Amino acid sequence: MGIFQELKRRNVFRVGIAYVVLSWLLLQVTDVVVPILELPDWVAKFVLFLLLLGFPLVLFFAWAYELTPEGLKREKDVDRSQSITARTGKKLDRAIIAILAIAVAMLLVDRFLLGTSPVSGQQVSGMETGDKSVAVLPFVAMSSGPDDEFFADGLTEEILNSLAQLPELLVTARTSAFAFKEDTPPVAEVAEKLGVQHVVEGSVRRSGDRLRVTAQLIRATDEFHLWSQNYDSSSADAIAVQEDIAEQIATALDVVLDDEKRQSMQRAGLRDVEAFIEYQKAYELYEGAHGGLDQIPALRQANEHYTNVLARVPNFGPAYLNRSDLYIHILNNDVSGLSNPGVTEEEVANAHQNAIDEYTKAVANARNSAERVAWEYDLAVISGNWRGLAGRADRVLDSNGCINVNWLNPYTAVFGRAREYLGRTEELLACNPLYSIMWLNRVRAAMWSGDPGLAVAIAEDGSRVAASDWLDVSHALALVAAGRFDEAEEIVSSRIQSSIFALYLRVLVAAAKGDAKAAAERFMEYREDPAAGEFYGIQISAWTGDREAANRIAALIDQHPFRHHVLTLVAYWCACGAPFDLEVTPNYAANLEQAGFAWPPPSPIKFPLKDW
Repeated sequence: MGIFQELKRRNVFRVGIAYVVLSWLLLQVTDVVVPILELPDWVAKFVLFLLLLGFPLVLFFAWAYELTPEGLKREKDVDRSQSITARTGKKLDRAIIAILAIAVAMLLVDRFLLGTSPVSGQQVSGMETGDKSVAVLPFVAMSSGPDDEFFADGLTEEILNSLAQLPELLVTARTSAFAFKEDTPPVAEVAEKLGVQHVVEGSVRRSGDRLRVTAQLIRATDEFHLWSQNYDSSSADAIAVQEDIAEQIATALDVVLDDEKRQSMQRAGLRDVEAFIEYQKAYELYEGAHGGLDQIPALRQANEHYTNVLARVPNFGPAYLNRSDLYIHILNNDVSGLSNPGVTEEEVANAHQNAIDEYTKAVANARNSAERVAWEYDLAVISGNWRGLAGRADRVLDSNGCINVNWLNPYTAVFGRAREYLGRTEELLACNPLYSIMWLNRVRAAMWSGDPGLAVAIAEDGSRVAASDWLDVSHALALVAAGRFDEAEEIVSSRIQSSIFALYLRVLVAAAKGDAKAAAERFMEYREDPAAGEFYGIQISAWTGDREAANRIAALIDQHPFRHHVLTLVAYWCACGAPFDLEVTPNYAANLEQAGFAWPPPSPIKFPLKDW
């Protein structure tokens, strides 16, 4: 008998096939169980190693031994006339069929019930894309190293920023996408809140130099996984992994990528692991700073990390932009008469030029034309070089995309363009639906457009999805503009956490009612608060009809190099027309003439005690 026939008679082929199919099934189970139990990555590799090691041993035993009714015997000890290998072969055939049936069932469940692709990494053909909108949720850090969470956040943002460069896609901005960092509801609920058709989820595990990333693109309507992939590599390959994920998602959403689009996607990110970890540390401090009144210490710490980012990636525009914020706040505090704890006179003296320098570098390193147009506008605003500023505002208002321009809202409000900006906020809110500041801007734009009822409705909608102290303040202002004073006072009493804002708003309500006595009493209470400053003092003076005091404060501010910006913000927050006479601010008047802006501004709130 030939060797092939003997192998067949001894069921070596059947045993080998059964072992391979069973091994594949065990590996699939391992791939699911290891992440759930948070086992180290080497566990899956060790299981594979054992299965590979066992394969030749199983074949050897199939050749050398035979299963008989008396038990396992060496093949040479079995009487050929009594051999039952044919019967054993049929049992093995049935076992192979059963294992294959289980494997097919797993694939069907995985594809049609759990929604994953039948083959990891394969794109589903014939996809119905619908609206090409997507939210990239924060990837979950499955390991607990000191920087692993920052690493996962950085990888997520790199993917998000890459996709955001593609004009075919509407990509949810970071602020809204990261609102689900701590608690992720079902995909359909997330998609509804963010207004998108697709959601990207993923996880990251780092162990030493090893990196395991899992990513999946999910269609929200039926939670079908349009694409998924597991990446096992080294941390040094993180950038290549991130780029591949972004490109695979874009392709799955039917975006045709050419070399120009790929280059645009690559320019959007830091492409440096240490840099994007530092950027996440900076951003956490930067965001935290804007949740309170004393912002300088946290911004100073954030800038240390931004400086580390720029040491590694000196052409990353957003880091320069965010680094400028410290100097803006130093200037605002100084010109407004607010305390600047820990800030030296030299820092105050250099703050304006430092802010200009940072913005100039941001513009020079803008990642695309939309960023450049937006940042050039903000640079002109803060520099005080207002020649052509109205034209710059036009270009920003006419642009598309998701870039929120820092200082567009107050300037369009004060200088008669609020309704145009209100229209622009619809698109911006679609990009960032859970961003409280965007809801605030939309409330103010509606109020300055002369529609306080709409402003109140927007504030109510925003409070349900993106509540914040700042939005509550704007909600109260909108209610006052609508003449709904009792409701405004209820918000102040029940929802405003900051004492200085509560005092400020109580004066506003009394002044808008025309109650001079109550306004004066509440103004005295405001003056006793340590956070009281001339920025709010000039507004209260205007509301209560103290023209002399308002003009005196305005004249002092007009001597400051940052006067142009602060006096515009005074008019914006006052919402009272002209808070002061332009004659007492000749430098500011020159800025207005340079820009071609009209004065006085509109008065969305009526103040009976103010007679000018």
